[in-house]
Amino acid sequence: MGKKPNLKAKERKAERKAMEMKMNSGVFAVKKANAQSDPLEPLPSFTKFERNGVNLVLVAVRASSLDTSLKDWIFDLTERNMKEMYTKSEWGWNGEVKRKELNEDAAWFLIAKEKDTEVPVAFSHFRFDMDHDDDVLYCYEIQLEECVRRKGLGKFMMKVLELMMIKNDLLKIMLTVFKHNEIASGFFKDVLKYEIDETCPYDTVYEQFDYEILSRFNAKEKKV
Repeated sequence: MGKKPNLKAKERKAERKAMEMKMNSGVFAVKKANAQSDPLEPLPSFTKFERNGVNLVLVAVRASSLDTSLKDWIFDLTERNMKEMYTKSEWGWNGEVKRKELNEDAAWFLIAKEKDTEVPVAFSHFRFDMDHDDDVLYCYEIQLEECVRRKGLGKFMMKVLELMMIKNDLLKIMLTVFKHNEIASGFFKDVLKYEIDETCPYDTVYEQFDYEILSRFNAKEKKV
């Protein structure tokens, strides 16, 4: 009598092979995205924001290309906008750690500047990265000066990041938001329609979390 075929073993092998191919494809997409000199180049129509009384230009640059004054402004704006939110969380605020994160080689920045003066008024810190085996654009920060809030700029910048994700054939765009930051949480979930990501930890009777992980999939790349 011949050996009985092990169908489950074949299925597991096929699943491992499919996962390996997916990982390889994702890693390649991330490397290709990071190899760009300018992620905004394929999106020329999204390098300007002219509405609601503001006239801005947008640029995308690596952290390593930022001059000292821009690095200082980025950290200062982050501290002004987020220190209180971090202090209320279990994470706490550590300026040294945050500054180091903002200056890491993997960091990219989408920066909005006044067209005439080139004074920076908003930025997003983002990265092309792998997250739980998925190729993603991860938005670490989006921070706006008070003078440009409630003018549609934040929504516009998030749309630019989403288009970067799509142009680079990545699976999804992700971000983390504090639950007690009700304005930001409402912006991402109610205005932009981001959903709870599958990697987001859920509260239990034993452990509660003061943040959520949100995401939006690239419809072309979503795996069924």
